[in-house]
This record gives sequence, structure tokens and C-alpha cells, in this order.
Amino acid sequence: MKISRRPTRVDIPNTAMGDIAFNLLIFFVILARAQDDSHLQWDPASAEKLDSAGNASVSVLVDSDNKLYLNGQEIGISQLSDRIEDLLGSAPAGRRTVWLKVHQEVLAQRFEPILEAVSEAGGDLVHILEENKKSSK
Repeated sequence: MKISRRPTRVDIPNTAMGDIAFNLLIFFVILARAQDDSHLQWDPASAEKLDSAGNASVSVLVDSDNKLYLNGQEIGISQLSDRIEDLLGSAPAGRRTVWLKVHQEVLAQRFEPILEAVSEAGGDLVHILEENKKSSK
């Protein structure tokens, strides 16, 4: 016995297309207004006779507003150790470099927990400084 089927035809309402277009418009407007994290405010601390830090796959930054960033993404101190450990993976000793960039006016009580988190993750900490340039006048 053969069962006959009716061909089904589905029509997409025009109002749904308008809703989709409106949602896409809102999405792109929000993306256009998002802040660019590449312009973090950071004035490095300075010292004399500095060596090159080499390369690192992990960078921790504390900006002038005391905000903490891991590789350019804002992060909380409680998540820092685990995320650094994930980023370093199974890298051998000598290749577990973590750059620490701290704004020159940040207090020690803010960056000491960061030092502890890097140590817990097994990273080799390198504090990024700017070399003092003596003006010759």
C-alpha cells in the first residue's frame, strides 16, 4: 500500500527577515563601539643597565587603573595562576617565561599576589622595565 504525501511548502514571513536584519544591525553597532584593548595605559618602571628579556608566550600587565590583563585580556587575580599554567603547558624549563609589566605607580600590595600566581604556575618571571635615558645637555 502506498501512502500519498502532500508536498509541504513553508513560507518565511517577511517580518522575520526584518527582525533578523534588525538584530544584525544591533550586533554590528555593539561591535563598533567596543573598546580596543591594544591601547592599555602603561608607563613602565625604569632602571639602568638592563638586559634583553627575550621572548615570552605569556604577558601579565597591570595598568594605571590597577586592572590586571593576561595576554591583553582582562582577568581576575583568582584565575591568574590556572590560566598561566594552561598557557605555559608542558614547556620545558627556560621556555616558561612570563613577562610582568607593571605601571610605575602601582603599589607592591597589588603586584605581590601576581608574583605568587606566576610562581605557583611554574613560570619564569621577567619584570619588564624601561632603561633610564640620561639626557646629555
